[in-house]
Amino acid sequence: MIFDDLNLNPALLSALDELGYTHPTTIQHRVFPVAMSGKDVCGIAQTGTGKTIAYLLPCLRQWVFSKNKDPQILIVVPTRELVVQVVDTVKKLTPYMSLIVTGVYGGVNINTQQTAVEKGVDVLVATPGRLFDLIMNGAIKTKMIKKLVVDEVDEMLNLGFRTQLKNILDLLPKKRQNLMFSATITEEVETLMETYFNNPVRVEAAPTGTPLENIEQTGFAVPNFYTKVNLLELLVTEDQNMKKVLVFAATKKLADQLFEQLELKFPGTVGVIHSNKEQNHRFNTVKQFKEGNYRLLIATDIVARGIDIAEVTHVINFDTPEVPENYIHRIGRTGRADKRGIAITFTTSKELPFKVAIEELMKYQIPVLPLPRALIISAVLTEDEKPKVFMKTTQVKLPKKEAKGPAFHEKSAKNSKTNIKVRRKDAMKKKYGKPITRGAKK
Repeated sequence: MIFDDLNLNPALLSALDELGYTHPTTIQHRVFPVAMSGKDVCGIAQTGTGKTIAYLLPCLRQWVFSKNKDPQILIVVPTRELVVQVVDTVKKLTPYMSLIVTGVYGGVNINTQQTAVEKGVDVLVATPGRLFDLIMNGAIKTKMIKKLVVDEVDEMLNLGFRTQLKNILDLLPKKRQNLMFSATITEEVETLMETYFNNPVRVEAAPTGTPLENIEQTGFAVPNFYTKVNLLELLVTEDQNMKKVLVFAATKKLADQLFEQLELKFPGTVGVIHSNKEQNHRFNTVKQFKEGNYRLLIATDIVARGIDIAEVTHVINFDTPEVPENYIHRIGRTGRADKRGIAITFTTSKELPFKVAIEELMKYQIPVLPLPRALIISAVLTEDEKPKVFMKTTQVKLPKKEAKGPAFHEKSAKNSKTNIKVRRKDAMKKKYGKPITRGAKK
């Protein structure tokens, strides 16, 4: 099947042709007819399957020009990076359409975004928190919204956006088409669909846990953090095909530690992004990586959901992810657009249960390669890796004190006197033998 077989208008076909897209992916050609019919859609698709274009094509195909400045298409995504990515994709698909697209997200000045939205927008891409704030400010009117797209729903709920998302859904017109995309269908996602969607048609591109066919997966059993660093440095040094390497770390702290180590070995060619980094730094780092100025990009799972970088040659799981589905998302960053990709996972003995869970989900065993002979096995451990010594403290029970009354001893003669108040009249009488008066008052 090719895009010409779909019911697309000349403007969209020309844009797709200029982008070099000829054949729709599985999710794209399955979603299109269902979405065009006006039914609600629940798309189950992994990262890297082309779902952004899958929901944009039917929405843009049915978009009709209006003089009204309020948005007709609302796309809600979990991260700032994903907002930028979707806005960019809309612009690439609409060079021959008189359509205005705007993205809004937190972490930047709300007034600038409010001004941009009030000027008029046809397609609005937003994160839940900032979208809700702008609706409450009166900057965004929801009465014209005909299509709602909620992308990465599972991740949105994981990040704690459930309240904002429900509040937004309550504010939207009842008569609208809903398109929802998620990598996993959890109980929470099911409840959301039952409450706000109208009998959505499920469209599945690849079941969760299916290993992507064009990605070669391998792994190494590594003892500790510094040996992992040595192995990564060795692989990058020896393999010149590692031109764009996306490295995943489990935590922000670990990502920063790894950056410090790699920057010493590969100065000026390593970038790091996570939620503690300011927005401009994150955008600039991703830009440098896309343009090939950075050879390695270290990221955490949360921000990685919004990264869409072409021609990532390798994905390195520096840490084996605890959540098996995150492994699928990670490795889906390579092997995109029918290109071959390579995913390598480092696993310590502590992380072995995570690897087993991933293999059970995929129903595929990741081959473990022998460690290279040139690898230096480090004996240095990080604070987290050092064994914790728990000293057993024995409570010494003190003997119970005998019950004793209050302290008592005889008072001395001096202290045994009692204070008796003597009136002046009586004292004078005792001293002079008769009452002494001050005389009559004059």
